[in-house]
Amino acid sequence: MSIEIKWKDSDPDSGERRFLRAAKFGGQWRFSYRMQRRDVRWRSLEPTREMWEHLLDSLKRRYRRREGVSDEDVEEVERVLGDWRKPIDEEE
Repeated sequence: MSIEIKWKDSDPDSGERRFLRAAKFGGQWRFSYRMQRRDVRWRSLEPTREMWEHLLDSLKRRYRRREGVSDEDVEEVERVLGDWRKPIDEEE
C-alpha cells in the first residue's frame, strides 16, 4: 500500500509558494516538490526536520480518521525524528 501526503510551503531560496509531497512506496519515504500546482513533474527533495514533523502530524491525523496509516508508519517517522542530528554549527 502507498501513502501520499501533500502540503504547501515557501521555497527557502526564492520565497515563492511550492507544493510538497511525501510519498511512501515500497517501504521508503520520498519527498518531492513542484513550483506550480498543475506542473506534471515532481522534483526530488532532501527533507528538512520541519518536513518530517509535518509528515508525522499528518500521519497522526490521518490515522485517527483511519485512512490507511499504520502504527508502524507513525513509529518509523518518530524514529527518524528521534535520530535527527543537529548540524555541527548548532551542537554545543
